[in-house]
Amino acid sequence: MRLLARHAIRLLGQENPAGEVASISRGAIRLKATTGYLNLATASVQPLEPEKQVQRKNSPLTDSFGRHHTYLRISLTERCNLRCDYCMPADGVPLQPKNKLLTTEEILRLARIFVEQGVRKIRLTGGEPTVRRDIVEIVAQMKALPELEQVGITTNGLVLTRLLLPLQRAGLDNLNISLDTLKRDRFEKITRRKGWERVIAGIDLAVQLGYRPKVNCVLMRDFNEDEICDFVEFTRDRPVDVRFIEYMPFSGNKWHTERLISYKDTLQIIRQSWPDFKALPNGPNDTSKAYAVPGFKGQVGFITSMTEHFCGTCNRLRLTADGNIKVCLFGNKEFSLRDAMRDESVSEEQLVDLIGAAVQRKKKQHAGMLNLSQMENRPMILIGG
Repeated sequence: MRLLARHAIRLLGQENPAGEVASISRGAIRLKATTGYLNLATASVQPLEPEKQVQRKNSPLTDSFGRHHTYLRISLTERCNLRCDYCMPADGVPLQPKNKLLTTEEILRLARIFVEQGVRKIRLTGGEPTVRRDIVEIVAQMKALPELEQVGITTNGLVLTRLLLPLQRAGLDNLNISLDTLKRDRFEKITRRKGWERVIAGIDLAVQLGYRPKVNCVLMRDFNEDEICDFVEFTRDRPVDVRFIEYMPFSGNKWHTERLISYKDTLQIIRQSWPDFKALPNGPNDTSKAYAVPGFKGQVGFITSMTEHFCGTCNRLRLTADGNIKVCLFGNKEFSLRDAMRDESVSEEQLVDLIGAAVQRKKKQHAGMLNLSQMENRPMILIGG
């Protein structure tokens, strides 16, 4: 602890881009974020299965509410080849210089460290991860990590017809494809770019290659609510999982309550056309409430972040492209692992301690949607979808 305290004074004693400074209190290190303190004291956890209790209780990936985090989302880039208005402000975002972003080696090192601590699933996000020229190699390197069970990707699908086969050969386990409309003109309106046909072709290719892709659709009133049943129909002959995502507030996306279409409203609309639309079993850490129309090849899910949060079973952590660990999508506290890694005096054990300290700061649940709309947070493109 004394060694870690000396390191915290040296490394975090000045303000960094995430707004962190360090201070020392008796018996524990406290890392100050933009709005609070991060305490390195050991946290208590809720009882778990007997054979896993000691291991998980002592894990840096277990937070103070007993949630064990086995899922890491890594943003590979801040760049994107689309300009979706709920993700990126109309005037764009200031991109950081290359030396502020994680290198490929740093990404792979952090992935290894998280896996050694208990992460079993990694999803690569962005920006748009497929703009990375080394995306295939990154997937292959991560699949070589002995204890990692799944590597997935979230993509807008524009270049899947070119990249998906190499990605599959590299070991890609699953993919999420963002698509908010089944109409070409609307696609161009919301993304401010062309390419709808290529996204549909990418979805169909994924099915042909044996994947069961998830199609993520952000629902917005007065934009695509009239396509809800069209998306359900999309699952009739395709083994895809269409997931309706409640519109969420992020900096620059001009969020307001009136544009939100709730899960219950969407469910009611669907059941007007398919009264037998039924709920399916969900896993303990699923963010999506699963449903299906009997006889359809695919299914439908609802991600209800705004109206029915799932914070109590959250097992996800995020790593931004500039190397900050973000323990909650809606939280505005971040802590730089990049700076720690680039300090030669910081050991890997100390880096793990810093990860654990950040996890300990995770709150029981995120704020209500009205409070979220008033909180400063990164635009979605700079977080990683």
